[in-house]
Amino acid sequence: MKFNIFRSANGSEGGPKDPTDVPRMGGQVLPHAEAERPAERQDVEIGFDQPAPETPVRPATSDGEPMGPIKVAARDVSVFYGDKQALYDVSLDIPDKTVTAFIGPSGCGKSTFLRCINRMNDTIPIARVSGKILIDGDDVNTRAVDPVLLRARVGMVFQKPNPFPKSIFENVAYGPRIHGITESKSEMEEIVERSLKRAGLWEEVADRLHQPGTGLSGGQQQRLVIARAIAVEPEVILMDEPCSALDPIATAKIEELIDELREQYCIVIVTHSMAQAARVSQRTAFFHMGRLVEHGPTEEIFTNPRERRTLDYITGRFG
Repeated sequence: MKFNIFRSANGSEGGPKDPTDVPRMGGQVLPHAEAERPAERQDVEIGFDQPAPETPVRPATSDGEPMGPIKVAARDVSVFYGDKQALYDVSLDIPDKTVTAFIGPSGCGKSTFLRCINRMNDTIPIARVSGKILIDGDDVNTRAVDPVLLRARVGMVFQKPNPFPKSIFENVAYGPRIHGITESKSEMEEIVERSLKRAGLWEEVADRLHQPGTGLSGGQQQRLVIARAIAVEPEVILMDEPCSALDPIATAKIEELIDELREQYCIVIVTHSMAQAARVSQRTAFFHMGRLVEHGPTEEIFTNPRERRTLDYITGRFG
């Protein structure tokens, strides 16, 4: 089976164009002027039964700096909860070693799409997902994929910190233990220490590793959850509004951590904060009413969006 990936000159894909015939705002061009622009399109043919190309396609930022190869590729993803359709034909490429932010009003499908990447929707009996989600070319929705192993490969950090009712050490050690990653106590201790250091928490908890993780502050608990997620060496980290329940100081620490982690992981974050999306992400995708309206480099989305709905949302005309 094969399909084509179409990428326009500015890297935007998916989502319907704004049908309103009105002048573009925020330094944009008029709709009819788009016909005068050179229509560059790159057709990349990918076969599931073929090896990945030696030089993967690399989306670029607005300043031309490459962002990394495509890690997650979604094609025509729709989600149904019983008879209600929550997501409509979403196609999106997510680069590796990059922070991609999902923005949009509440109920627009951001978190629904996020949960599709590691099949969290499987836990909802009435949920049904169509389309394809590929990680490094492998379809995550095939029966051959074990959801438990997939969720080790694709970690998840939720809106509210959810440490286990165990010690700080056992919270981090839980994943490596159940997946059989370590064979000795010393190796486990190394993994716990390394994970807590990556999460920026080691210096704060090194002398109380055997105290309950639930006794930490909210910001510390969220960093503990991140340490727990990266302890199994995932390839992708999904974050569903990870700072919405935190104070500004704790939020700043989490954002600094996200910026550091993107050097090693593909990170996708759902956020309602426009300022946060602008600070931490390199690419942004705007969802509205279950559809992907627009996506591209964050700077471009926030300073010169192509769609009127995107402009109206980021300027606060609706939300």
